[in-house]
Amino acid sequence: MKAAVIGLGVEGKKAVNSLLKHGWEVYATDLNINVDLSGLDLPMLDMNMIEDKETVSIVGEKITVDLGFTNSYAIENCDAIAISPSMYGGAFAERLLKDGELLSDVVTRHKDIFTIGITGTNGKTTTVHMLKSILEGAGKKVLVGGNGGGGFSGYYDLILDAQEGDYDILLVEVCDMTLDFANYCFDFDMVGLTNIGNDHMDVHKTIANYKNSLVRFFADKTIFTAFNQDFNSDFKESARTAIPYFAYQDELKLVGKFNLLNAGLASAICRELKVPKDVIKSTLAEFKAVEGRLDVYKINDAEVYVGKTDNSDALASVLSEKNFYALFIGTPRHNEVHRLDILDVAANYNPEVIVLFPGLDDTLDIAIYRLNSLGYMGNIITVNTLDQIIELVAEYSHEEAILIGGNGQDVIIEIQERIRQISEKL
Repeated sequence: MKAAVIGLGVEGKKAVNSLLKHGWEVYATDLNINVDLSGLDLPMLDMNMIEDKETVSIVGEKITVDLGFTNSYAIENCDAIAISPSMYGGAFAERLLKDGELLSDVVTRHKDIFTIGITGTNGKTTTVHMLKSILEGAGKKVLVGGNGGGGFSGYYDLILDAQEGDYDILLVEVCDMTLDFANYCFDFDMVGLTNIGNDHMDVHKTIANYKNSLVRFFADKTIFTAFNQDFNSDFKESARTAIPYFAYQDELKLVGKFNLLNAGLASAICRELKVPKDVIKSTLAEFKAVEGRLDVYKINDAEVYVGKTDNSDALASVLSEKNFYALFIGTPRHNEVHRLDILDVAANYNPEVIVLFPGLDDTLDIAIYRLNSLGYMGNIITVNTLDQIIELVAEYSHEEAILIGGNGQDVIIEIQERIRQISEKL
């Protein structure tokens, strides 16, 4: 079997790796000659590279990658096509759907498995992992995947793995930017919404547009939304069944009111699936924070909160929990200006110190300009290395609390591990 992968963003690269892992031949293409190929499983030593000033072709035993152009003949000779989720809804994607060539139409066993989707702005990854732990504790065989940004294997990897395994339940983390794409690829039996927040507004443009995407996604499904969620009347009208959930009331190790709601969502879904209450309760009582998500460590006198808070609503939720002396904020990519609004929240909170570090990109100068334009009068410090961050944490470790968050999941995971090691030694 041979597949074409169109677009080599996060999901495209995951699709290539998964297809190769499952024994497929792959033709991959991206019109951007300078696309980042890191993370792509290319056996470079076995390859020939053909390039000119405007195009590059990399040819291997089971893979061909064309950058700067697309070979239509190569695509036509493939058995299935994997497009970037961002391409869904365009003319090219519509042609693929008409011809039934999308990978999810060719490899279809996943559509026979009971499928639960978790979507929303914040808390998706934590909720999915809670669900997985509870369901496995109840004896179910669970396959998890979806949104590559959540640290999972991508949507296509989930489809391919489901084809070869024997699973009771499929758990899909659905990014709010890929609702229509995921709705086409999967047959969702249940969908949980964590929350609606101010993120990805470069795509949605408005909260109303985001809401309308959710209304389409929820159509004729069993949905779970927070009891006080905005637009619940719209969602209830669209859904087949709408079930409210509330903040979790039993023991939970995770910090934050938002995690009580994540646990409330997970437990509501499991109750609907008739999972025994004692399994839900015992599992969540022992559940630990997912890597990179908010956790708390004790260093000297300070509680050090570390976790990804890459949008304004996520940061505001954490800041409402504690009096933080210093905020360490990872900066966004150059093209993600909308995510700079986390600095608006930080400045409004007015900590003594804001420490900026490169999260997804080195946009420190832009971040400093933003803070100055907001009139923040505290101390602004910039750092570039993990050691510099640790030095400042040590300096502030006799204050009440410190928060390290913002953008850059990989960077924050590295910081989190270092802080954990230090905390365990003290």
